Formats: sequence, C-alpha cells, structure tokens
Amino acid sequence: MEKQGEVIFKVFRYDPSRDREGRFQTYKVPLVKGLTVLDALIYIKENLDPTLSMRYSCRMASCGSCGMTINGLPRLACYTQVRELNSKVVVVEPLANFPKLRDLATDFDGFFAKHRAMKPYLIRQDREEQENPRDQYRQSDEELLQYLQFAYCIKCGLCYAACPVAATDKEFPGPQALAQLYRYYADSRDQAEGERLEIVDNSHGIWRCHFAASCSYVCPKGVDPALAIQLLRKALLFGGKR
Repeated sequence: MEKQGEVIFKVFRYDPSRDREGRFQTYKVPLVKGLTVLDALIYIKENLDPTLSMRYSCRMASCGSCGMTINGLPRLACYTQVRELNSKVVVVEPLANFPKLRDLATDFDGFFAKHRAMKPYLIRQDREEQENPRDQYRQSDEELLQYLQFAYCIKCGLCYAACPVAATDKEFPGPQALAQLYRYYADSRDQAEGERLEIVDNSHGIWRCHFAASCSYVCPKGVDPALAIQLLRKALLFGGKR
C-alpha cells in the first residue's frame, strides 16, 4: 500500500518490574490509507519494538479487547482511523480507572467481578423449567425492544474508563455493570425485578451516578449506559418496568 507520509506515535510504556509510574516512547509509523491505531501499534510491535504489550483480538470492533486511551479519549484502537484524529501526533495510553498490567494492557478482573455481581442472566422462579426447557420463552417485538439496545454491550470498558465516579469510588459498579443489570431487569422473561433493584439501591449504586453521560459518549455500540441508569432510578422511584 502506498505510503502517504508518517505519523508520530507517543505510546505509554510500563514495566511493573522496573517502572514506578511509566513513561512515553515515541515511534514513527508510515501513514497509509485506512491505517487504524491498532494497525499502527501492530506495525510498531512487528517492526520497531517487539517488547510493546497490548491486548487485541477480532480487529473489527466486536470483541472489545483493544480499548485504550487515544488522544485523551477512551476508544477502540481497531475502530479508530488515524486520519480521522486530525493530529500529527497520536498519544496512546492504557484505559483510566483500571490497574495497569504492562504498557497498554490493563487488569479487567475487578471490572468483570462488578459485571457478575449484577447477576447478568435470566432468573426464573421455575428453575427446573429453565435448566430443562420444554418450550421457548416467547417475547413480542415490543418486549424485545425494551432491552435490546442494552444487549449490544461488548464489555470493552470504555464507559468505565470515562466515568468520573468510577475514578473516585471503587465500590461503584460502573456504567457497564449498571446498564447490564437494567438489560435483564427490563427483559420480560426475567422474574427477579425486586432482587435486581435491591442490588443497586444504595449509596454506591445508581444514586452515586452524577449523570456526566461520558459513558454514553464513548460507547462504540450505542448502548447508552447513562439512559439505563436513569431508567433504573425511575423504576425505584415510581415502580414497575415502564
């Protein structure tokens, strides 16, 4: 592919065995048509510095693995076109609000623990029927639309990295977890309405959200976690799923 100049990448480097805070390292990457930030980082790793650590998988904005901070904003590296950044220098850092592992890779253990605490699965009164179903749990199109938007979450962590509350309150579940709780709360097949609301009806739960809406701004899938949190508040204040 024809080279169209160069772009400077300032990449955060961190080795826990020798670094206390981390540093930035600069690389020059050939600019070609369609170059994504992930493409550039792979180029650096394969041609300039094999020690660079990062996380990625699908390369098509489906797995959520390549979330990182790019020019100050949480983004998916595989989905971010270098040209669209309109910058001669691209600064790449690990996601905020996550413990650093090495370079651009962060620890998601706590993030997934908060997700699991929301009980992200259908809860039914008839466990036997759920474990050994004899039929389908039927839904109308209208019932499906109540939660479908929130089912698109790919657990990339961008919303959590952008959340100012998650930065200051480590007990706050975060927008991803709260949106997924609402996804199951709003599902007509679920029968644990009160149980789900009780999980987040506390000072570190949905009432802790400041409604900055930065979570929804950075979501690459249009999930809108801020809306889910407001709908959960409405359910607690006024009752019911509508």
